[in-house]
Formats: sequence, structure tokens, C-alpha cells
Amino acid sequence: MKSIGKAFIGGLMLGLPFITTAQTLQQLEAKKIQLPNEWSLTPAGTNITLGDLPLNLVISNSRKLAAVTNNGQSTQTIDLIDIKSQKRLDSIIIARSWYGLAFSGNDQFIYASGGHNNQVDRYEIKKNRLALKDSFVLGKKWPNRIGTAGLDVDDKTTNQLYVVTREDSSLYVFDLNTKKIKNKIGLGAEAYACKLSPDRKLLYISVWGDAKVLIWDVTAQKIAAQIHVGSHPNEMTLSKNGKLLFVANANDNSVSVINTETRAVVETLNAALYPNAPSGSTSNGVALSEDNKTLYVANADNNCLAVFDISNTGNSVSKGFIPVGWYPTNVRVVGNQLLVTNGKGLSSLPNPYGPNPTHTKESVARHKGDNNQPAKVQYIAGLFTGTLSFIPTPTAQQLAVYSQAVYKNTPYSKDKELIASGEAGNPIPMKVGGASPIKYVFYVIKENRTFDQVLGDVEKGNGDTSLCIFGKRITPNLHKIVNDFVLLDNFYVNAEVSADGHNWSMGAYATDYLEKTWPSSYGGRGGTYGGEGERKIANNRDGFIWDHAKRNKVSFRTYGEFADNGKANLEVLKGHFATYTGFNLSVADTTRFQQWKKDFDSLLAIHALPQLSTVRFGNDHTEGMRAGRHTPYAHVADNDLAVGMFIDYISKSPIWKECAIFILEDDAQNGPDHVDAHRSTAYVISPYVKRNYVDHTMYSTTGVLRTMELILGMPPMTQYDAAATPLWRSFTSKADYTGFDHLPANVNLSDRNPSKGKLALMSEKFNWSEEDAVPDLVFNDILWMGLKGTPAPSPVRAAFLQFKEKKKDARKDDD
Repeated sequence: MKSIGKAFIGGLMLGLPFITTAQTLQQLEAKKIQLPNEWSLTPAGTNITLGDLPLNLVISNSRKLAAVTNNGQSTQTIDLIDIKSQKRLDSIIIARSWYGLAFSGNDQFIYASGGHNNQVDRYEIKKNRLALKDSFVLGKKWPNRIGTAGLDVDDKTTNQLYVVTREDSSLYVFDLNTKKIKNKIGLGAEAYACKLSPDRKLLYISVWGDAKVLIWDVTAQKIAAQIHVGSHPNEMTLSKNGKLLFVANANDNSVSVINTETRAVVETLNAALYPNAPSGSTSNGVALSEDNKTLYVANADNNCLAVFDISNTGNSVSKGFIPVGWYPTNVRVVGNQLLVTNGKGLSSLPNPYGPNPTHTKESVARHKGDNNQPAKVQYIAGLFTGTLSFIPTPTAQQLAVYSQAVYKNTPYSKDKELIASGEAGNPIPMKVGGASPIKYVFYVIKENRTFDQVLGDVEKGNGDTSLCIFGKRITPNLHKIVNDFVLLDNFYVNAEVSADGHNWSMGAYATDYLEKTWPSSYGGRGGTYGGEGERKIANNRDGFIWDHAKRNKVSFRTYGEFADNGKANLEVLKGHFATYTGFNLSVADTTRFQQWKKDFDSLLAIHALPQLSTVRFGNDHTEGMRAGRHTPYAHVADNDLAVGMFIDYISKSPIWKECAIFILEDDAQNGPDHVDAHRSTAYVISPYVKRNYVDHTMYSTTGVLRTMELILGMPPMTQYDAAATPLWRSFTSKADYTGFDHLPANVNLSDRNPSKGKLALMSEKFNWSEEDAVPDLVFNDILWMGLKGTPAPSPVRAAFLQFKEKKKDARKDDD
């Protein structure tokens, strides 16, 4: 049976009174925060600041303390919080950490996962301070692949510590006295959490990568049962009597309710805002009220809690939703109060001290921030700061108001799956399956640039020339495209980095696996890339745009995207990829153009051109100032020329009158932008694209995907492309078949970096063979210093601002 949240909304939400101390809808709406992905926040309750990407939240047995593990890209910490005063008591830096966290039975210790240090650290709590006491070692540190994840501890009966892992997919059992491993057993796939039964006789394990829960018999020391649940089972909670186990399934928007006596799923709760919604809610945290009658579910990608009455098992009823912060990762209940960790905090805030090369340390210090303290330049660590929400348990009336707020924050609806915004007669149909004069779609993915870095010098756009390093001289073709066709200066990528960027670009979603693991990997703490089909667990439940095309009988082919040099990363791409070089900075993009052209011509000759082509031109990534390699200008100019030649060739081919080309960056991480660090470049080329036009509409990566899907007659893949605004305003029904003449490069494409020097030596320390293997702060410094000769503005993320006026000169302090 499935309980649907929407069923409650129709009857209870509207027209109800609420107590004077409650938050009204108007009060919530007045503080609305617009996110760069077209979704919004109106967080309930109060918030305190945590660290970077809080993943787990645990409550002490005394119910007085909370502990949080912050597992982001920057500084990782364990925070100790006083629940009553809502204040952080202590924060201790931990070199490598991840989700696992537990208090000892007497609240004297906290056990914390050491991530790819492959150990569990035990901290002693003294006078509300944390001190590292000792560690339980699973094995040698990364690159030894173990990766500690969830844990639980029994220091009363068996005196054992239980740890599950991601990389070697195992359960480790430690003796607490000797700190020796007593047992190790394989689990078959990546594990997330483990939880002891109240009597300490059973251990429940969520197998993240295999849609099942395992039951470990503590006495018999064996796996006693396995129970199949939804996709990506992660966080779990037990009823007080231990008879019900609730398991969040991130990819299914659901919670599996397991009867622990019969060891069967007795109910599945749909936590999404609408029945039968596709992936996109990301249910990843569960908690029970203290009377065990209400279940709270943290929906990370819906930025809300789903609330269920579970007092009648098998007939649970949705009660409504509560708006929280960005990407809630966990929820706990203490008395009449909800505690929620928001992984991305409330980070859509102004960033006045962000990417500005004219700001010196002294000028920044003269500005005063919170508590009249000197403001700091807003690096990712400051902008991606998580929060802890404290929310009084809402009354039915307050919950009705909260539910309205959640729906207003959410651009997704079931109606939008079938009918998108648009206008009659536009080449972008509003209805799935509607007619379009466009028959062939080319989708080009580039690498890691912001709008200001490339198009900040375009007069008619909202750019900042002081941040433009690859302007018209370096990218004449990109500039010609936005002048001949349409300039999009309010476009934002959904992703943060390439690891999740390519999955967002091809699947309109990044799984909880990617969202929770790339920060550690990018922070140099171990772990694998995961994206682009590298790991099965990182793939979207329903696949990517090629799987979607196959389901909808749309022909497709890929060139370097999720396939490289004779190997496809996905089963669906076998037989649907060309001989083409993927990410390899030693191969010119102009060479890739020739590879594509040869294949294109052969397909055209036999009338076998696919309706959808995905093409990778990634050399705008550059290699920084790496000794003897092509200069950043040469790399970007090569990329620009390849794109120009690509459009030129298509525009003079027999299919030009029936085609559209969409070009975007997979992410915008390696550069500054004065509006938002998610703001990037996107280019749209077609006879049906408006000429010499500026489109200020807010668009996103998933909006580009929705546009292509509508052209090709396909429904959306996830809630995110269903919700996104299609680019119909950039199109016209009056076709202009004028072709595109590409421009030659203005720089020598053979230019090389100096073989010696400080920047060359710095560059040689890093791996340039994979996307984003170089720390982005370092990369940006190298790039800016090499091209500008001055200290770099910091790449900044997640600080979306309302549309700001462009600035054409280097900015000055406003004090």
C-alpha cells in the first residue's frame, strides 16, 4: 500500500485558522529565498550554523546533546550542540570523516566514522568539549579501499562496535576492549547505515547499492535475512519496541516499513509531493515522534519534511509537509521539537565579498559582517555552510500552512510533466508529443566555465568585464553565436562540479550517492569520481537521456560523453557511440570535430542520422600553467574554434532546416561570477532561434533538457526537468535559414606554457588526466595568475542573487 501526501492537501490545507504564535504563509513567503535551480526556500523555525555538508545528526541518551558530522569539501568537523539553548558547544576538526556517528550508552563518548582514513574515531566528552581518545582501525588509509560509513555501538551487553563500509562493502565487528576486529563479512554492495535492535540481538544494515536491508544476527554471527526495499536505501529508524523498521529510499521518493518479526515490507510510504512522481524527492532521513505515532521524512531535493501518521500500520496517512533548508540530510525528534540538518544550508544569499580581484584583504576587512566582525572573502567553505533547524512540532493548523509553503516553493507538479509553459505555435511544444519543425537535436557539453569568465564583456548582457579572462579575442565564435542568435545571461547549472555535473547534464538529477561523496573526493580525502557511469550506484535509477530516448523510440548517438575510445560506460550506449576521444587534454577539440564530422558524414550518406546526438568538447577546462602544455588561452581558443566549426558545418548541411544545437558547461566551478557561482554560459543555435536577441529568463541545465525532450516528444526524466522552464522564449516560429560562418582563432593554438617557473611547478603537482582532479581553488589561482598576473578572485558557489546590473569597470569599495 502507498500513502500519498497529496491526498491530505486537497482536504485540509485551505481556509483553516491558526494560532497567533504560528508562522503564517505570508510571513514565510516574505522571507523566501530563490535558489539558482528554480526552486525556493521558506525555512520554518530557527537555524544555527553548522559546518560544510552536515550528513548525520544523533541525539544523546540524556536527550540534552546533539552531535553532527560535517562531511563537505572544505573543513570537516564534528559539532556538539546543546539542544535546549540551541547553541554549538564545541566543534572539532577531523581530517577525514563521513556519515557514521553514535553516542556511547552513557553519553561519555562519541564514535565517528573516519571516512577514507578507514577507522572509527572515539571522542571523549568532558565539560561539553570533545577530545580524541583513540581509534578503531579497519585497515590502511586511502588508497586502500574501505571507506567507513554508518556505525552503531553496544557498550552494555556485547561490548562491540559495528561499522559498515562503502568501498569494500563489508561489515566490521570490533571488540571495544581490545579494539581488535572480531569479524568481517561482505555485504555485496555499498552500505550506508547500520542500526541495532533495542535488545541488541540484531543489526539492521541498509545496503545502499543493492536495494535491500540485511539482518545480522549478533549471537549467531551471520546474516539471518535480507529484505528487498526501494532504490538507494540509506537512513533507518526503529520503533521503540523494535517491531517496525523504517527505511528511507532516496531514488524512489519513499520509505519502506518493515515488520521485523515477519521480516517483510508491510507498507511503502510515498514521501513525494505528488503520487507517482519520478525521481527527485531524495528521501534520505527518517525519525519518529516520541509517541511513535508520527514519522518525519527528510526529502533532500524537495527541501522539505514529509509527515505521516503511522499509528495504524498498513494504513498510514500523509499529514502534510514542512519547509526546511536546502538539501535536508537528516531529521530527529526531541520532545516537541524537530531538529533538521540542511546539507547546503541557506546558501542562496548575497556574496558581496565574492569574486572581485580589486578587493584586497584590507578593503574586505573594512566591511563589517555579522556581529560587526570583518567580512571574509566568500569561498565555498563559507557559502556552502550547513545549518541546523529547530522547529516546534506543528499543530494540524500550522502543518497545513507549512504544506502550502512547500507547494509554493516547488516548481514541479504532475501537470507540468505533460504540459510545460510556452506559447501556441512555438517550435518548442508545450505538450509532450506536440509537433515541432525541429527533428534533430545536438547537445554539446563543455567544461567548467562561468558566464563572467567568457561573456562578461558582451555589452548587451549582465556581465562584469573585470572577471572576464576568455573574452572576445579568445572566444570569437562563442561571441558571434550570442550576437547572431540569442544571449542567455541568466542561465544556471544545477551541479557544483563535474562529478555530479555530467549526471545532471545527462539525467536531470544527481543521486544522493554523488551528492554525498564528491565533496570528500574533491577535498583530497579519498574516494572515486563516481560520475559519468563510473560506478553503478552513482547512476540515476531510471538512467540518462539515452535510456529515456530508447524508451521513447528516439534514435541517439554519443560522442565522448559517457563513452570514450571504444568503450561505453553504460549498457544502453553499446552500439550507439562513435570512435571519438573523450576527456583528454592532449587531444585538440578541433581534432574531435574532425572525428565527429567523419561519423556525421557517413551517417548522413546512408540516411541514418540519429535524432539526438550528444557531443563532448571539453578543452575549455584547460591545464592551467602546466609546464610545456598548451596555454589556457590556446586550450580555450581551440575549444571555441571547434564549436564554431561544428555549428558552421551543421548549418550548411542538408538537415540544418530541421535542427537545433544546445551547448552548455557541465558545471561552473572553476571561475568567478558577480551574480552567482552557478551562473554559466549556454548557447542555442537553430533556424528557429531568435536572431540578435537577449533572453533574461532564468534558465537551468534541466530547463535545457526539458526543451530537448519536448522537441523530441519525450516526457521529463525526473522532477527537476519536469519543473524547469523550457527555453521557448528564445525560439520563434519564423525560421531564418542563414548559415553560420565560423571565425578563425586569434591566438596561436600551439602556444605552450613556460617549462619553468612557480606556476609550472605548482601545476605539475596535480593530475590533469581527469576532470576536476586539480583542487578548484588552486586551479583558479593558477589560471588567473598565469593569464592576469594578479591574485585570483575566488570561485564561489551557491550565492544566488536577484538580477543585478552589469558593471563594466573594475569594482570599487563602497565604503
